[in-house]
Amino acid sequence: MAKEKPATIEIKSFGDHHVITQPNPLRKVLRRVAEKDIDDPVARAEKALAGLSGEFKNWMTVETDRLAAAHAAILRDGFTNANSEELFRAAHDIKGDAATFGFPSAAAAAESLCRIIEHAPDLDEVPSDLIAHHINAIEAIVRERTKLDTVSMASELSRQLRGVADVYLAHANRDRPEHLEAILAPSIAPGD
Repeated sequence: MAKEKPATIEIKSFGDHHVITQPNPLRKVLRRVAEKDIDDPVARAEKALAGLSGEFKNWMTVETDRLAAAHAAILRDGFTNANSEELFRAAHDIKGDAATFGFPSAAAAAESLCRIIEHAPDLDEVPSDLIAHHINAIEAIVRERTKLDTVSMASELSRQLRGVADVYLAHANRDRPEHLEAILAPSIAPGD
């Protein structure tokens, strides 16, 4: 199949300027579509998300299992660099995905856990119950989300966890003013 020779550049001269028109090879492949037939990308994306929504709980369960496994490794081996990083990554992934997947309270609890990991001067000094309560709350929120009365309870639980975490972090960082500013900053988590 022989290629068509490209059209040439057209130059129109005027007294004080030139107009140069370049050929547009895309005109041959484009087609006009009636406005009623134009596809709405937002509607298409919402439809695709609705089709996937049945998988969201499964994905969140996988993420919470990963978080629990990271916590179990810490309970077994302590806060090694690898264990601390995995706990943070698992919590951070939940923080990022949970609201999109319909678990905004889990996102808030995961954000609180991330703050503890980021701002605690020494993770070995963090009360083990504080971390365990965050992980248990995230697991419960994901597990019980389908029950109508759990939404407000999950939001309240996440809010209280954040409050306890903030009190602990403010106390633990009382001699580190550069951290206090970040700790005392208001949250941008959903529902706040």
